[in-house]
Amino acid sequence: MSEDHACTDPHHHVHDGAAYVQEVERACEQRGLRLTPIRAHALRLIGDADRPLKAYELLDQMKETHDAAAPPTVYRALDFLLEHGFIHKLASINAFVGCHHPGGEQHAVPFLICDRCHCATELEDEQIVDALDQRARALGFVPQAQTLEVHGLCAACAKRASAPEL
Repeated sequence: MSEDHACTDPHHHVHDGAAYVQEVERACEQRGLRLTPIRAHALRLIGDADRPLKAYELLDQMKETHDAAAPPTVYRALDFLLEHGFIHKLASINAFVGCHHPGGEQHAVPFLICDRCHCATELEDEQIVDALDQRARALGFVPQAQTLEVHGLCAACAKRASAPEL
């Protein structure tokens, strides 16, 4: 994959929230799934966020507009969205981001996570995914799921960190 692939742009984690929900609605219709209003609202908030959202941040935002938003409701919505590949969970920071291709098949995706601004960049690099899979199999391990999270500083934060103070 080329380095300028759209999915490596940190601002391209998903479309805007409304367009993202529409894309997921189409995918749900094709797959015979039901995108409830609560699920759609959670998805829109995740799509509109400029960084990964933790479940309780999502809950707080949902409470502002949905009286029925309670922890079990939000977790059930997140479970549905995860199960069907519409969002990704970043285990190291216990937060959620929208999938670049919610209408496609579920896929393993490496993420670059900035420890300063908390942005998460989804890398769609099949070579990385394949290399991890092949190495695991060479060791006799049978992979079933794959999550790779690389922590550090994004380009903007690294540039700010190296800039001289005035």
